[in-house]
Amino acid sequence: MVNDIYEDVKAPAPTQLADRLRPVLLKLARELRHEVHELGVTGGQVGLLVQIRKHDGIGARDLAKLERVSPAAMSGYIDRLEKAGLVTRVRDESDRRRQVLALTQQGDEVLRIVRSRRTAWLATRLKRLSPQDRVAVAQAIEPLLRLLDEGAE
Repeated sequence: MVNDIYEDVKAPAPTQLADRLRPVLLKLARELRHEVHELGVTGGQVGLLVQIRKHDGIGARDLAKLERVSPAAMSGYIDRLEKAGLVTRVRDESDRRRQVLALTQQGDEVLRIVRSRRTAWLATRLKRLSPQDRVAVAQAIEPLLRLLDEGAE
């Protein structure tokens, strides 16, 4: 049924769509990053905390690879997170020579607050949209997720 609605609609060229979508996504990401500054962390630090939570037992080298930064740069980022009390380095039980990263209780709390603040910010703006626009946004989520999945390959 939904596909029938779009049968006669000509899809925009990928480059045209990218030109319109890119600034919207960048501004949205920037606005969401602003929601964390009062917590004393940067958007980049929150991103690292999310990855550490998502990839239980990840080491600094693997995190650097995942984030596409040098291991030396990642070491500095982790040092700052550790100094802030958000992460800790723990000896890997299966390989005592290796250290893995773990969130501290404070790191977990920061992520909880960040998620809550970002969700509240976004929900406030979504409430301003018409029901039809909210449906359109909801329908765009899956295709956008597929863009991210394809980019990971």
